[in-house]
Amino acid sequence: MNPSSSFVATRDQALSVFNHPFSQSHSFLVSNFKNGSFLSPINTHTRRPKTHTSFTTPKRFQPITGCLGERNTPAKALRQILESPGAHQGPACFDGLSAKLVERAGFQYCFTSGFSISAARLGLPDTGFISYGEMVDQGQQITQAVSIPVIGDGDNGYGNAMNVKRTVKGYIRAGFAGIILEDQVSPKACGHTQGRKVVSREEAVMRIKAAVDARKESGSDIVIVARTDSRQALSLEESLWRSRAFADAGADVLFIDALSSKEEMKAFCEVSPLVPKMANMLEGGGKTPILSPLELEEIGYKLVAYPLSLIGVSIRAMQDSLTALNGGRIPPPGSMPSFEEIKEILGFNNYYEEEKRYATSKYQLYADRDGSRDPFSGIWSRTLRIKITGRDGFEKLDVRVPAGFLEGITNIVPALGGVNLKALLDDAAEEVGGKVLLDFNDTMGDRIQVFLE
Repeated sequence: MNPSSSFVATRDQALSVFNHPFSQSHSFLVSNFKNGSFLSPINTHTRRPKTHTSFTTPKRFQPITGCLGERNTPAKALRQILESPGAHQGPACFDGLSAKLVERAGFQYCFTSGFSISAARLGLPDTGFISYGEMVDQGQQITQAVSIPVIGDGDNGYGNAMNVKRTVKGYIRAGFAGIILEDQVSPKACGHTQGRKVVSREEAVMRIKAAVDARKESGSDIVIVARTDSRQALSLEESLWRSRAFADAGADVLFIDALSSKEEMKAFCEVSPLVPKMANMLEGGGKTPILSPLELEEIGYKLVAYPLSLIGVSIRAMQDSLTALNGGRIPPPGSMPSFEEIKEILGFNNYYEEEKRYATSKYQLYADRDGSRDPFSGIWSRTLRIKITGRDGFEKLDVRVPAGFLEGITNIVPALGGVNLKALLDDAAEEVGGKVLLDFNDTMGDRIQVFLE
């Protein structure tokens, strides 16, 4: 059972009790926010001399505040990454949690993967099932979960040039730093699978021009990554021609998917040498050779995408866990983080610290929810039973409320207003259920009993 979900349930039960005719109803508001600053703008079309860099451990992204009055954006952060020396690795995420893990691992940016989002959100293959609306919605959840820039998979723009403009503007509003647009027909296909077809040269170039216009109309600086799938659909020569045309149309980064050899990758990087190139290292057996970041830098690449690592290991880990559960076992400790680690990753501890800023004395939650520091913690898993029997022997009240809502109990039974229930609960916190905390007659002669269950 998920301990966090059990807390919500008991809290809801308590609120339902306080809506009893004997009491007033109350609402609770919880707010959250995210802070972040981004890097200053740079010119991505100015290529510096190559400088070899170490790739043993990714360097954590250090936000740089822009000049006074200058609007910092995710796109500016990405553009500074493009300007910095070396080939920069970017794992592909598929939801807020996977993006958060990428950031925590120290990567400077990440991609969204249409392949992985289609798999995780729909449970369907990347064959054109997922829509523009679903991708924008998922993308917004991802960009809000992290402070590093995110490059969004815009597929083929979901239609003609006018659809491309709508897609680019939607991705800007969703908080993306960049967008990948490809020249496939609809429905599209995954880049390393069969059946790929591309639109004509003219339409492919017009998509990029439309994207550039949409960026200008939005007053944005989103990075446009122009992808062609014509290497597999037509020929290497066609893919090189289209890459040059995309650069002339205003693309910021060029990307030929499914190149078949190191020689082809070198030929691609010689096209429009001032425009950064992106490599797609499809794990597990794609058409493109898997090279190290240093090798890719030497060839001339600037961005390196790893589209399947996170979704792939997630699938295998879930399969292994389900096999264990099906055999009557839980996954072994080494195969998953502890509950404390999970809470830290998801931000529970930060939430509790921030929550203190808005705490009020009314309906104070006395329990320490993480169950680790206060001897009174864990009381939310226990229940107080309040029973009132009249002088005539008939039952007047028999209710159960979470033990954490102490002050609210006086709304149900005003006679308990002068009783130090917290002290009684502190003394009984480690005892088994069924203990009688109080048993007395009030001024009306009614018998009031409080049990800890």
